[in-house]
Amino acid sequence: MTSPARRHMQQVLARKAAGTSGTGPAPMPTSGAVGQEYALLRAALGEDLRRLSQIQSVERKIAAKRGMIARYRDWITGALAAERPAQDDIVTHMMVWAIDIADWPLALDLARHVIAHRLTLPERYKRTPATLIAEEVAEAGLAPVAIVDLTTLQVVDDLTEDEDMPDEVRAKLRKAIGLAFKARAEAFDPEAESAPAGARPALIAAALDHLRRALELDSGCGVKKLIEGLEREAKKLREAAASNTPATPDT
Repeated sequence: MTSPARRHMQQVLARKAAGTSGTGPAPMPTSGAVGQEYALLRAALGEDLRRLSQIQSVERKIAAKRGMIARYRDWITGALAAERPAQDDIVTHMMVWAIDIADWPLALDLARHVIAHRLTLPERYKRTPATLIAEEVAEAGLAPVAIVDLTTLQVVDDLTEDEDMPDEVRAKLRKAIGLAFKARAEAFDPEAESAPAGARPALIAAALDHLRRALELDSGCGVKKLIEGLEREAKKLREAAASNTPATPDT
């Protein structure tokens, strides 16, 4: 187990691993206390990656990452506090791992850091940071049982809004957001004391906005039937409001 003193030292050294270039991150130092500590952690990461490569089960890989990530948290804390961070493979790998293990607060903190400071991903990932973040979080929202919340999806959408990526990836993210709004509409209880008036139609309208945008971006993204069903539901709600009678949800 890492001692409190060493954990503090890692945070301090990570903060000191600052770049000096005007645009983009500078290379990580290779000498001095910062370089030495980074090399030790990079070696540990290499060993962890080798261990993961020997695990065939995705579920077991995720469980392993949950245990492994603790080794790097203090370095991450320091790196996030650096004003002008250097290119850092520890940070970029841990961003991916945080997404994999659905640690959304950590994933978002690291995603903001990586995009803001233009860090690059290791070549093995074959995608830009924004593309990976958007696609992997969208996939979590498109799982048979979604493992990411609507707020996180919306934050990722805002975070990557100005970043270049394939339209198909953006469509996945919009579809995931649309499905999250749809789920909220289905779970909405108009009889609850705290239920705001007009909330269910607003949720359906929001779902439609995102699903229609997904269709614009990728005609094959599988949202046409979803849109048709929500449009029927929205029409029933409008008719019910006009006649002042409750609408029966589609089944």
